[in-house]
Amino acid sequence: MCTPAQLTQYETEGYVVLDDVYTHEEMDECRREYDAMFERAQTRGNDLEATWKGDFAAKTAASSVLSIHNVQFHSAVFMKMMLNEKLGLALEELMGTKNIQLHHTKAHVKPALKGAPFPTHQDYQYFPHEKHSMIAVMVHLEDADVPNGCICAYPKSHKLGPLPDHGEGKYHFCDQTKYPVDEATPIPVKSGQVLVFPYFLVHGSFPNSSPTPRRILLFQLRDASDEPTSAVHMSPGMGLMLRGINPVLDADINKRHTNDDKETSTGEPSAKRAM
Repeated sequence: MCTPAQLTQYETEGYVVLDDVYTHEEMDECRREYDAMFERAQTRGNDLEATWKGDFAAKTAASSVLSIHNVQFHSAVFMKMMLNEKLGLALEELMGTKNIQLHHTKAHVKPALKGAPFPTHQDYQYFPHEKHSMIAVMVHLEDADVPNGCICAYPKSHKLGPLPDHGEGKYHFCDQTKYPVDEATPIPVKSGQVLVFPYFLVHGSFPNSSPTPRRILLFQLRDASDEPTSAVHMSPGMGLMLRGINPVLDADINKRHTNDDKETSTGEPSAKRAM
């Protein structure tokens, strides 16, 4: 459950840090599985590099961000993390709904000494939705501060709605002359705490110049009745109900397979009804 102060901060500033969501034992288990997942992927020779491409990347000497998406398919521990009851109760209050649905998950690692920054952006540009219910839930596996490459944001920017996209191809970001990373407000977060913010918040992250990595487990969630406006960022597991019910899912037996319902009412490939 959120305190009145947390609810007010989320509404006014556009983000909140939740305490005491996970036990020490749960966090220890998460760290072990997290590191083992990356070790398996690196042993297989998987490409994990997710450093920002384009002009922004050329302006920094920092060189690496490692990323694995769809983490719940790699270990059941990450599904347990998403289904945590304390987290669910807090998200119901922040989102204003009991029907919470998965959009996608990922794990981001900023390596020690060379973790790359991310330019300020709105998550909206990556997966726009009709009702704008999408939120980011970031579980921090260690303390994150400015030297360690913590998240930074422009408070109250979530009230601005969609901003012009100054991105390059599949990379989206805000006007870097108006919202530079180095002028954003740092959001330091302690190990085990959870940072939550809506997808209109202008945010980015600093480079990691510290001797320790910065590991984050990220869940992107939405109200189950919220429809995507375009068929982008359609991840495995999207549409899985984490809390409540799906009030719009078609139960027609003739549409029981993922390729049976190819279009939504707008003509877009279905991102929800087929999952």
